[in-house]
Amino acid sequence: MIEISCKKTLSPSFTLDAHLNIKKGDFVAFHGKSGSGKTTLLRILAGFLKADSGYIKNANITFFDDYKFLAPQNRNIGYLFQDYALFPNMNVMKNLLFANNDKKLASELLSLVELEEHEHSSVAKLSGGQKQRVALARALMRRPDILLLDEPLSALDNEIRAKLQDYLIKIHESFGMTTILVSHDVSEIYKLAKVVYELNDGKIINQGTPSQIFLKHSGSQKFSFHAKILEIQKRDALYVAIVEVANQISEIALSHAEATNLEVGCEVLLSAKAFKINIKRI
Repeated sequence: MIEISCKKTLSPSFTLDAHLNIKKGDFVAFHGKSGSGKTTLLRILAGFLKADSGYIKNANITFFDDYKFLAPQNRNIGYLFQDYALFPNMNVMKNLLFANNDKKLASELLSLVELEEHEHSSVAKLSGGQKQRVALARALMRRPDILLLDEPLSALDNEIRAKLQDYLIKIHESFGMTTILVSHDVSEIYKLAKVVYELNDGKIINQGTPSQIFLKHSGSQKFSFHAKILEIQKRDALYVAIVEVANQISEIALSHAEATNLEVGCEVLLSAKAFKINIKRI
């Protein structure tokens, strides 16, 4: 069990105040708007950032409290960044061995992520998806108890992203480690995570399975999902909202009352009920 109870003030207007327990071996996700505290919490857990007060414990190991601060290298945590953070002057195998000089394990991991034929390749010559697989293998070289994933797939195209999600599932099951993902992608969280912690303004405001968090039903409503207003147009007697939803652009007809309550940039919840698309500001 990972026990987290910590506070960190980053500015006069923002304080992270997080309290949660994560079961050993779970795949969990931190979800919320930009600036809600997701990455800050991840960095405090990793030891890259020191909390002002509180504690974090992993089973019988105290990462920090009022009397102790365990250095990042002593926490047995793997961290996968969005920007790979590989050494461009080293080949693939040397990048892995830099983390842990265990060639047998490095070969096993390269086989697991299907990169064994690239072990002597220059990192600079790899594709984005290949670089991220190398970074994932390197994060596992110390057989970490906890794997932290800070939006590691957000820069990749959808096809490569889907394949890497499959690798993450396979690796999580193979190693049995606790995995914590930070992501804005609801579909990615739904596919990967068992538990979701929703953050807003530095606090955990909701916790549950991906279905409980993201599948919001009401009456005869068939589906609902988040969207963002890109533009509101007036067309004759109607208003039309141009919205971004699931990486696609759609048009939604609005009543005058709905249009009055909306503005460009706001987030909304779209739902279908009785063959009509409803739109509600979040």
